[in-house]
Amino acid sequence: MTPSDPKADLRFYLQSARDALLWKLDGLSEYDIRRPLTPTGTNLLGLVKHVASVELGYLGDTFGRPSGEPLPWLEDAAETNADMWVTADESREYIVGLYRRAWAHADATIDALALDTIGRVPWWPSGKDEVTLHHAVVRVIADTHRHAGHADILRELMDGAVGMNEGNDSMPPGDSAWWADYRSRLERAAQDADRDASPHT
Repeated sequence: MTPSDPKADLRFYLQSARDALLWKLDGLSEYDIRRPLTPTGTNLLGLVKHVASVELGYLGDTFGRPSGEPLPWLEDAAETNADMWVTADESREYIVGLYRRAWAHADATIDALALDTIGRVPWWPSGKDEVTLHHAVVRVIADTHRHAGHADILRELMDGAVGMNEGNDSMPPGDSAWWADYRSRLERAAQDADRDASPHT
């Protein structure tokens, strides 16, 4: 068994979520990476914009290490949910570049500070705003994996593309006919369960 390296473990799981999220943009048009695919407007590039902002906040500002990146969508005058979608004049290259710069800034914070370093989250209530670097990194990992899961579903609904990351789809083997049959079996099971649970008249 290799010796434990907590920082290396944290960086590995954070980077795997980052890579998975960006991979979901590959091969899509400007429209498809931006279009809302749920009633609450969830969209692929908006997820990237959001997680970039999260990293710069929790793994930058919280520990007195501001990145200097302008984030107008987080200012007091910004409209509600402005960090969850991308305007027509914010390019894919800009948002992806911002996210990559956020990675570098966050990674530098993780490298520079001990995991028990205390920071203060600027948007948390005073007196309840202290957090360790370890907690902040775990929080960012959880948030990024959650949104990478959202991106998985959005991309599958959009064009059927699936997979955990490039080179490893983590899916059982099966052609389109196998998957259609599999889905039909699940649908029948759901209908049967619903029928069995319905009150008998």
